[in-house]
Formats: sequence, structure tokens, C-alpha cells
Amino acid sequence: MQNADTTKYIIHSKISAEGIIERPDIVGAIFGQTEGLLGSDLDLRDLQKTGRIGRIEVLVSAKGGKSKGTILVPSSLDKVETSILAASLETIDRVGPCSAKIEITNIEDVRATKRKQIIERAKFILTGMFDTNVPESQEIADEVRQSVRVEEMQYFGKNKIPCGPAVFDSDAIVVVEGRADVLNLLRYGIKNTICVGGTNVPPEVAELTKKKETVTAFTDGDRGGELIIKELLQVANIDYIARAPDGKSVEDLVQKEIVRALRQKIPVEQVMDRYSLKDSDSMKAPIVQRVPKQKERRPVEIPRVTAPAKLKKRPIKQREFSQETADVQTPPEEEIEVVEVIKLSPAAKKFKSHADELMGTFGARFLDVGNNVIGETAVRDLVNNLKNYNGDIKSVIFDGVITQRILDIAENKGIENLVGAKIGSITKRPSSVKILTVRDL
Repeated sequence: MQNADTTKYIIHSKISAEGIIERPDIVGAIFGQTEGLLGSDLDLRDLQKTGRIGRIEVLVSAKGGKSKGTILVPSSLDKVETSILAASLETIDRVGPCSAKIEITNIEDVRATKRKQIIERAKFILTGMFDTNVPESQEIADEVRQSVRVEEMQYFGKNKIPCGPAVFDSDAIVVVEGRADVLNLLRYGIKNTICVGGTNVPPEVAELTKKKETVTAFTDGDRGGELIIKELLQVANIDYIARAPDGKSVEDLVQKEIVRALRQKIPVEQVMDRYSLKDSDSMKAPIVQRVPKQKERRPVEIPRVTAPAKLKKRPIKQREFSQETADVQTPPEEEIEVVEVIKLSPAAKKFKSHADELMGTFGARFLDVGNNVIGETAVRDLVNNLKNYNGDIKSVIFDGVITQRILDIAENKGIENLVGAKIGSITKRPSSVKILTVRDL
């Protein structure tokens, strides 16, 4: 008798006969018609006596004068011998007085079945029985860290807005979208965060931003994050904007991604046009309205400027605005520098095509001495890429605001021309760098 513990394979076959047959008829046909067929080494009777072939299982049923059934033959032989034995069963063409046909359907590897059972049982043991054991050291640290994060979270205002513990005392805060973002930043030690809970910015948060020196809006890299920035810029006092990578949420970022995003924050002046804010248009309006009131002062600059009429208006606007505003006085030397910039405008027309292509893209281009493009980048990455660029850059054209920081880097890199959409707050203008805006081209 075959020991089930030594069975390696089970031969699955089906039988069909033209007549009524029973189990003893099928077993007798198997032993009788295969006897001497494969030699003494693979004789079924000898193999069964030695335990290399197990008990043959037969299930048969008759219907309409025909019989059908299945045959299972356990084997502890190797793959080759088992295959030969299986093929020999298909040579049987009669069972008792009836013609019959046997067809092999499958050879089951018992060990593979046992392996599957072991895997399933191991999964159950791992998930069901190890839960009560002592966790690993990393699991302990994560659990403690998670509990500390929840304990550190505090609430601001009467509406109990989730925030970090440093929001109340810090001069700089980070405004995020939701509670999960605050928790994730707390996890990496950033405690001066507060959330807005969606596009409807709470009045408490808007008022808080007006009391802090530096406010950074840190939102997800999706459409929702863009809408929140638009609302924040309308109702709150925001200084910088940071975004998660495209398609990612702040709550899913790891420490490295969070630090990179906050380091690459963009001054709000450089994105005012992108978000189409009405505030930015209203800031330009007073300057345009004041020009007609000061027409008598235009002769002061006209004799010194050879540029087209459109360019002559620019220094006059700046001067008239400074004279009408008592607390902001433009020094005489700054007026002279503006006139020099305008004088350079005709020669700077070679940059116009690049400026037109970059308009509205928030992109930047690096040009060589022949005004050929040798590099491109996004405005938000301009500072870092400009610092690390090793090529010989002669001109930089970008769709953004020319700031003192960018101007200092341009001076250190030996850049001759700096062309931007606007000129921001600049206190030091190096003579080696020519500053132009799109209106000068």
C-alpha cells in the first residue's frame, strides 16, 4: 500500500466507455493491459508491491448505456518515470467487453500543493499570532513618535484650527491645507505650521498671517493647491509660496522632499500675474492715473533719452510716483541708472524673441556670447541652477521679477545682461550687469 507521505505526483485521467463498466473492470484493465509493456522496472504490480505506486482510485458513473469516470494514480517515481507511466495508461482501449478511451488531464505535484498550504498557514500565523509579541525597536520608535506628534498638535482660535506648538510664538509660520499636513510636518520637526482646512480660509488664519513677519503657503501639487493659493493671496498676507511636487500631497512627502520644497519657495511677487490677482492690477492703477498730472516734468528726461517714445515714459513714471509719495524718495543716482538702462534698449532688441516666447511660461533661458540658448530652467529653480551652472553665461532672460538676490548672483557669475518681466526691490545695482525689462525691448 502506498504511503501518502512519500507520494510526489498524482496522475489525473478521465475514462469513457461504450457500455456499462464498473471500478473492478477498470482496475483489471489497467494492470492487465500494461503488464510487460514497460519492462520489469515499470511493471505496475511490482511498483505497487514496493510502495512506489499507491492505491488506484476510480470514480465511474453510467448514463444512457455509456460510462464515464475519473482515475487517480498516486506515484512516488520521478518526473520521467511518472510521465512514462501516465502515457502507458492511454494505450488501454478496452475495459471488459466495452471499447474505452483513457485521457491524461493533469499531473499534480503534491509537494507544490503542500507548499501553497504552508504559505497560507504561515501568513495566518504571521498576522494572527505575532501581534501579541513585543514589536521591533523601529516599530516602538514609530509608535512613540506618532503619539508625540498627536500630543504636540495644538489648536488655534475659537474654531480650534489644528496647528503646531510654535505657531503662537514664532515670527515665521507655514500655512498648509489640512490636519494631516500639519501632522506630517510635525513628524519631521517643523512645528510652526497651521492649516486652513480647504479653500474656505478661516478668518483667524487670515488675521494671524498679518501679524507674522514671514508667512509661507505650502500646498499640494494639484489643482486644489492652486486654488488655495489664490484665495490666500486675496484674504491673507503671504510672503512666499512653496508647492509639493506635481501630483503629490504634503501629507505624503518625506523629509527630503519637504526640505527641498521649502528651500525652493518663491517670493509672492513673482507669481502674482500667474494667479491673476486683482490686487496686482490695483497696485499698477495709481501709477497710470498720476502720469497726466505731471506732464510738465517730462522735459527733464527727454533731452537725455534717444529711445522710442514708449521707453521715454518709464523713468518719468517712476520719478512722478516718488515725488507724489512723501515717504518713498528716489535718489538722483537711481534716476540716472534708469536712463542708462533705457539707452540700452535699442541694442537689447535681440532679446525680444526670447522674452516673447517665455511670456506666461514662468521659464528662464541662459544665453552665451552669441545669444544662443545654452540652458533652460523654471523661474522657481533659477537661483539654484544659476549658482551651479558651469557654462559661460552672458545673458539671462526669464519670466519673473528681478530681485537683489538674482542680481548679486549675476554679478558673481560675470553675466552682462539680465532681462525680466519686472524689477523688484533692488538696493544695489552693479555697473557690470545691464538690467532690462520686457517693456525696454
